[in-house]
Amino acid sequence: MAILVLAEHDNKDLKPATLNAVGAAMKIGGDVHVMVIGANCSGVAAAAAKIAGVSKVLKADDASLAHGLAENAAPVIMGVAAHYSHIIGPATTTWKNILPRVAALLDVQQISDIIGVQDADTFDRPVYAGNAIATVKSSDKIKIITARGTAFDAVAAEGGSAAVEEASVKGDSGLSSFVSAEVSKSDRPELTAAKIVVSGGRALGSAEGFKIIEALADKLGAAIGASRAAVDAGYVPNDYQVGQTGKNVAPQLYIAIGISGAIQHLAGMKDSKVIVAINKDAEAPIFGIADYGLVGDLFQIVPELTSKL
Repeated sequence: MAILVLAEHDNKDLKPATLNAVGAAMKIGGDVHVMVIGANCSGVAAAAAKIAGVSKVLKADDASLAHGLAENAAPVIMGVAAHYSHIIGPATTTWKNILPRVAALLDVQQISDIIGVQDADTFDRPVYAGNAIATVKSSDKIKIITARGTAFDAVAAEGGSAAVEEASVKGDSGLSSFVSAEVSKSDRPELTAAKIVVSGGRALGSAEGFKIIEALADKLGAAIGASRAAVDAGYVPNDYQVGQTGKNVAPQLYIAIGISGAIQHLAGMKDSKVIVAINKDAEAPIFGIADYGLVGDLFQIVPELTSKL
């Protein structure tokens, strides 16, 4: 049994989510191969070859694959799918976009956002915003899976020496085209890979109010997150959003400031190792999962905390 893991990358660097997806593959068992799909991505393929436990890397390198268009990437995966029992992608926007198309072409179900592996056919995944765990057993010959990175330990990025092979590229399908991308740039750590995350909620009141979050994050070398309410209010960009409809994070330290703790937000951060909550409402749901809680005015507490660091 061979398992294909699809690499998350930006054509320059291999993203940490790939290592978590390989960790999920290891729990299934069998030979693990990694496929790198992109343009001018030889460096990424070389990095993938060093991942501990990976026995082969397939590189699909073509200009038509530069922007991760599902219509161009899916045929590349289809070209090798018959050789694998499982095809696993990180549960990122990239593979949430591409893998449903692959599943449809194979006429199989997709098993999305798994958080556990019971055996090669049986997987655990959250439902109802994480309030229940569904156990899914699949009889499909090829299983198409996305794995939540926060649920699986990352394997070592070094220690492997896999061979890199060229994969067949189908070229531009003509079904879609890339127009532009607006990407936020920041010197802070990437949200889903950060060891410390400082998140703010609607209680901050404005984009100006969010500056106290930025000051604390800069002192801690942390990434900045936000609740959906803060994003919807326009305080911060939507790529800061943590939760069921945002990003899933599991840092060593998660500081929730002015966040009440709606179910949808908790679904995206409750796997954090240590959770600190600051809120003036002592009955806020966030305190139900927090390891440390501080009840009070965040506009007094947070600047004082920042000044003490």
